[in-house]
Amino acid sequence: MTSILVACVGNIFSGDDAFGVEVARRLSRVTLPDGVRVIDFGIRGIDLTYALMDGYDAVILVDAAQRGHAPGVVSVVEPDLIEAGDSTPEDLALSPHELDPAKVLRLASALGGSCRRVLLVACEPLTLGGEEGVMGLSEPVTAAVAVGAETVEELIDGMMAA
Repeated sequence: MTSILVACVGNIFSGDDAFGVEVARRLSRVTLPDGVRVIDFGIRGIDLTYALMDGYDAVILVDAAQRGHAPGVVSVVEPDLIEAGDSTPEDLALSPHELDPAKVLRLASALGGSCRRVLLVACEPLTLGGEEGVMGLSEPVTAAVAVGAETVEELIDGMMAA
C-alpha cells in the first residue's frame, strides 16, 4: 500500500499564505484512499519535520508560492531535494513563527528521514499581508482553493494507481 502525506502549510494571518490551510479544510470533506493522511500544519515546521520521519512513500506539500504566475494560478512542482550533507547549520535552523518547506525537508533528511517523492502544489499569491498582516484570501486565491484540492486528489489517484 502507498502511504501519502498531504502537508498543507500557511499562515492565516498573512493573506494568501493561508492557501494550504484552506485546501486542507476542503480536503477534510472528501473521502480519500486508505494510506492518505491530510494534515494542516499551519506554521508548525517542527511538527512537519517529525511527520516526514514517519516513512511516507510520498509527500504532497500545499502552499502559496511566488513563482511569477498570475495570482491564483495553481502549479505542481517537483522540488530538487537537497541532501542534508549539503546543508550548513543555518540551512537546518527552523523558526517557531514561520514554516520554510525547503528547510523542513533538509532537516528531515539530516535526521534520517527519507521520502521517495515530494511534490509541491503551489498557488501564486496576490498578497501576503505585508507587515500588518491580513486575514482572508484574495479573490483569485479563494477561487484557486477548489483547483488546488482537485489537483491534490488527481496526484493521489495517480500515485495510488502506480
